[in-house]
Amino acid sequence: MTQPLPDDIRSLLRQTFGERLQQDVALANYTSARVGGKADALLVANTANDLADLVQRLRRLSVPFHVLGGGSNVLVSDQGVRNVVVLNRARQVRFREQANPPTVWAESGTNFGALARRAAARGLSGLEWAAGIPGTIGGAVVGNAGAHGGDMSGCLVMAEILHPQQAGAQTPYARSEWPVDKFEFAYRSSLLKRQAGQAVVLSAVLRLERSTPEAVQAKIDAFTEYRHRTQPPGASMGSMFKNPPGDYAGRLIDAAGLKGHRIGEVEISSLHGNFFVNLGQATATDIYALIDLARRSVAEKFGVQLELEIELLGEW
Repeated sequence: MTQPLPDDIRSLLRQTFGERLQQDVALANYTSARVGGKADALLVANTANDLADLVQRLRRLSVPFHVLGGGSNVLVSDQGVRNVVVLNRARQVRFREQANPPTVWAESGTNFGALARRAAARGLSGLEWAAGIPGTIGGAVVGNAGAHGGDMSGCLVMAEILHPQQAGAQTPYARSEWPVDKFEFAYRSSLLKRQAGQAVVLSAVLRLERSTPEAVQAKIDAFTEYRHRTQPPGASMGSMFKNPPGDYAGRLIDAAGLKGHRIGEVEISSLHGNFFVNLGQATATDIYALIDLARRSVAEKFGVQLELEIELLGEW
């Protein structure tokens, strides 16, 4: 097991960040599955500039960190996280309705589903597919989030990225505006995800279309009704596995006879096999054991290796 942050590092963090530094914070409070151990240290970023400043200061201190957004696509180990967690609460939003086409600029900690609903209220179309997504804009960019035939790669105009500079540069990070092509988006993936931990999304500009509040809301209502029929309520991380080419992870897990299977307080949903639900007192260890069971069963029965869509944080 990785050792906790040494006392000298904790002291350095206290000197640098003062009362902003929180120590030994339960991360279960910040994840949609409501599981996970403690972070040795936690800092909250309230704006994109604040996020950039925190990340650069941590880099100068040579202290490892992880940026956590909505916690909807991450499983935190019961042993917790032995570095600094930066909680992204940068949520400023600006609609540019007079642009052609209209766009919205949002900081990376903005809740994506809430942003889609705000666009709908203004009669702006293009984000209806995202209305049920509980994660943040930053996480959606990194993971190329998608639903109902739409995804981030189809609506992103550009994003501001904080990225490492080459050794010897005056500052450890630089801020750059990346056009959509630079992200090299793939199914539930991007260049940022494939190079995890190197860059941080600060904000994004999304393309919209003019419509009416009634028309946009009707689409959202239809997607919401479908989601309620096909996905379980309760605490989960959303889709556990990526869909393999030409198939569906949920179908394979169902065909392997695992719908409704439980380990501890975690259940593979009987409604959708790709959702693992916390029944109340689940542990990350139980969820991981169920992940392992699903992977082994599908591989043995169908020769398919399921790939996680969620991110594992901490030791496993």
